[in-house]
Order: sequence, then C-alpha cells, then structure tokens
Amino acid sequence: MIMKNSLFESMTVPLRLAVLMWLIFFFEFTYSYDFAYTFGLYPRSITGLIGIIFSPLLHGSYGHLISNTVPFLVLGTLLFWMYPRVANEVFLSIYFLTGVMVWVVARPSIHLGASGIVYGLASFLIFAGFFRRKFKLMLLSVVVLFFYGGIFYGVLPGSPQVSWESHLMGAVVGFWAAQNTGIKKKY
Repeated sequence: MIMKNSLFESMTVPLRLAVLMWLIFFFEFTYSYDFAYTFGLYPRSITGLIGIIFSPLLHGSYGHLISNTVPFLVLGTLLFWMYPRVANEVFLSIYFLTGVMVWVVARPSIHLGASGIVYGLASFLIFAGFFRRKFKLMLLSVVVLFFYGGIFYGVLPGSPQVSWESHLMGAVVGFWAAQNTGIKKKY
C-alpha cells in the first residue's frame, strides 16, 4: 500500500526545480550571460530541440521568473499531494509533451519559461477532479479554478513577448493528462 505524501514531501520536486530556475537566473544575471539562444526552444529547428528540456528552466526577466515560480510551486505541490500515485507520470507528461507540441506548432521565436507547465498543472488539477468524480478532488478542482482559472486568458494571442502557444499547449496536455493518466490507479 502506497501512503499519501505529506505536504512537505509533496513540495520536493517543484521546490527543487524552482531552486534550479532561480540558480540559473542568478548565474545569467551575475555573469551577464543569456542561455536563451543556446538552450531556448526554437520551433522546428534541430538546435531548438534542446529547449524541450531546458526552456522551462530559463526566464527572460525577474518578473517573468516570479510570475512562474509562485504558481509552479503551489500547483506542483498540489499535484504531488493530491495525486501521489500518478504525479510523476502527469508532471513528466506535462513537462515534455508541452515542449514537444510547442516545438511543432509555435511561431518562430525563442520560447522560454515554466508557464506552459503552470498551465498544464492548472488544467490537470481543474479537470482531473471532475473526471474522477471524487468529492475531495472535485473540491480541489473548484478551488484551483477559482484561484487560477483566469490564467486561461493567456492561451489567446496577445503580446509578442508572451508564448501563448506554451500556455495553450500546456493547457491541452493538462486536459489530456486529466483524462488519460492513471485512470485505473488509485489517486
């Protein structure tokens, strides 16, 4: 029998990745180096493939990093706390499939940041509770929808500096994961 993670244990993966994001940003700032051109995701280019792995860890500004860190930590922790048996599978699906889809369909520009993952996590948490029809999970879905539902305006084209494609692809992957990941497993 697998025991449910404690809240503290559930923070492990999101916290480690958030610390890595901050360390990379601090390094770039301190040494005036920009990893975006080397490790950013540039759609449909061989060199841009590396961005599928590294672009969520890179951020264009302090504000960009802050705006991704807080929801990344909150939503990531909720995923690992409320869905411990499928959390790794869901997280990895959101992380990599979002990157692959952005690489395939996005406009030719460097795409950076963890917002695609944030949108994927929000989408998963909103839809998974309703698909699983468990009261506690449905309540979590409503809470996440209340606090983070407004982010879905970000899936629409807007500022050319914002990768709405990452937002949209993350939301799509999160929805897909809510329907297809671990349905036969206990949550």
